[in-house]
Amino acid sequence: MKQETIVSKQVFLEDLPLRPFHVGVAFSGTGGQFSDGFVLGIIGIAVSMAAGPLHLNALWMGLLGAASLAGLFFGSMLAGPIADKYGRRTIFAFDMLLFAVVSAAQYFVTSPGQLLVLRLILGLILGADYVVSKSLVTEYAPRRYRGRLLSVLAAAWAAGYVGAYLAGFAMRDIGPDAWRIMLAASGVPALLILPFRLMVPESPLWLMKRGRGDEALSIIRRKFGPDVMFSTPTAAAPQQRRGAWSELLSPRWRKNTLVGCVFYTCQVIPYFALGTFSPRVLEALKVEDKFVGGLVYNILLFVGAMIGLLLIDRLSRRAFLIGTFYLAALGLAVLAFASFGPIGTMLAFGLFACILSAAANLEFVYPPELFPTHLRASGVGLAVASSRFGSAISTFLLPLAVQHVGIHAALGVCVAVLLFGGVFCHLLAPETGGENLSDVKSDNAAEDQPVAGERHDPSLATSAAGSGKTRT
Repeated sequence: MKQETIVSKQVFLEDLPLRPFHVGVAFSGTGGQFSDGFVLGIIGIAVSMAAGPLHLNALWMGLLGAASLAGLFFGSMLAGPIADKYGRRTIFAFDMLLFAVVSAAQYFVTSPGQLLVLRLILGLILGADYVVSKSLVTEYAPRRYRGRLLSVLAAAWAAGYVGAYLAGFAMRDIGPDAWRIMLAASGVPALLILPFRLMVPESPLWLMKRGRGDEALSIIRRKFGPDVMFSTPTAAAPQQRRGAWSELLSPRWRKNTLVGCVFYTCQVIPYFALGTFSPRVLEALKVEDKFVGGLVYNILLFVGAMIGLLLIDRLSRRAFLIGTFYLAALGLAVLAFASFGPIGTMLAFGLFACILSAAANLEFVYPPELFPTHLRASGVGLAVASSRFGSAISTFLLPLAVQHVGIHAALGVCVAVLLFGGVFCHLLAPETGGENLSDVKSDNAAEDQPVAGERHDPSLATSAAGSGKTRT
């Protein structure tokens, strides 16, 4: 009778069950996302209150509304290649401290120019945080729970965005300096999350791709135990590569890069343009109590984020992406060209916000899955930069467009943007939901080959994921 001996209970990193450490990493990433949502959400109401003290016209209001988005463009462009070359952890650990300092400085501004500079700096910091947070959480998350863990970041962003509006709504009558307090308050969640970030180590997947397999294994075994391993070899030497931008635009990655940029940009143009100035949009749509209307809009934004969190791993990435583009376009078209009265208009606007906010979960999940580890931060950074460029321009132009061509024409342009995004993704967007991030192949075939003396046995993956045991 043949005797079976249990050699080990080897489990691959991406096949682990959900552990407290995974939740902790995701929670650490929420600070930057909440702060980002708060910064972008508070500016609309704060600027409307600061218009008198700072003597703001429509041009200045557009500039201040778009400033953080413009900063996000440059921050994400710069941080992507840096994070891919030097790692994610340093930026992730300390950027929130700098963010809190700059947020506090907003309280003391005396001119629109000073506020513009600070808003640009805040955007730069948040752009860097977008890149490293998404990359780090993605690279630690088990495949089965990746969508939900990254959707926690989306929910945190929505909570910050809605919380900003609620805070502004509550503080608008406390005195002439209420707008200063609103702007400075964005630094509080950043400081609260700082201790948790300091406890998160470098990404093991990034360390492995840089040829630092011993450090990667040390982190994995310290956080998850001695029986956890990579699904690809850990000792491969780092490879000579082209620049990140040229590789992202190479034939191998060009389609994924375009899809990441186009889908992200087409989602956020109406999201930010309409959300930043929701009180002014509702006023133009003849809703008398514009602040209550904006409150309904923002609450339904958060509801949409929660719905997206529940759906993200129950639908394919493609179906979720394409379907929400078409639904959001339909909802906004109805709002733009039908007449419901004040209450119906508020509800229709809120329903559109709910759909688009659910779709925004994909902004945190989909771009990191489109790229391999050595390009992930650069690819995410380029997608974020593209989206912020589009949203900065649209946020700047919206007050001017409403003033000169009317609200219905402005909403019609947003409908066209959503339809373009839906058609583009229908034609080109790949499905990424089942990807093992360690197995995403690069142009450099040598990188994906086992090192001498090691053999990558596909049957091991099945065994480890299924029973967690290897038998001889």
